[in-house]
Amino acid sequence: MEYKIIGGEFPVVTCSLSDGESMVTESGSMVWMTPNMEMSTTGGGLGKMFSKAFSGESMFQNVYRARGAGMIAFGSSFPGKIMPLKIDPGRSWILQKRSFLAAEPGVSLSVHFNKKAKTGLFGGEGFIMQKLSGSGMTFAEIDGDLVEYQLAAGQQMIVDTGNVAGFEESVSIDTQTIKGAKNVLFGGEGLFNTVLTGPGRIWLQTMPITGLVAALAPLMPRGND
Repeated sequence: MEYKIIGGEFPVVTCSLSDGESMVTESGSMVWMTPNMEMSTTGGGLGKMFSKAFSGESMFQNVYRARGAGMIAFGSSFPGKIMPLKIDPGRSWILQKRSFLAAEPGVSLSVHFNKKAKTGLFGGEGFIMQKLSGSGMTFAEIDGDLVEYQLAAGQQMIVDTGNVAGFEESVSIDTQTIKGAKNVLFGGEGLFNTVLTGPGRIWLQTMPITGLVAALAPLMPRGND
């Protein structure tokens, strides 16, 4: 499989497939394809279906298989980037929920629960994430632009929870209470931040879709307006 990412704020990834090659995607992600692409829909078993729904993904996935050389394109659903990611055996990646776009069949998508209770109670988007494992290429949607850091062992980065796009499984995640009553009441940053601790790579996104929705909400017309 060969791929090319094109476009600006609303990018697409085009995948050129040889005969018999296939791609797996969430329902609704395909934007165009050649006529010789054959689609089938699968749920992967009842337990796996509910697991995917709990992580914010569709319970069903579409498999597109090329009958002869073919091409298929997958599109982002909001302004941002499409991130290509090579998954290797024994090296898993953790991504924000709802970020999975498409992958080769050898990539496994599952739910990742952060183990620390405090993170589960207050971590918001950081509590339930997606785990990508197996082998093959995968593509993820990123809100806004993407910034990458390589954390050394014990090195930390404090991040607003919605800005965490993903990280290597070797990175640990926790929450940190914002100090000072005045900061909490008037700072506009909420009660908690996310703390990522190395070693490993982390990916941060500059425009969380949840933040965009919150910023636009006061501007939307109300029922009595």
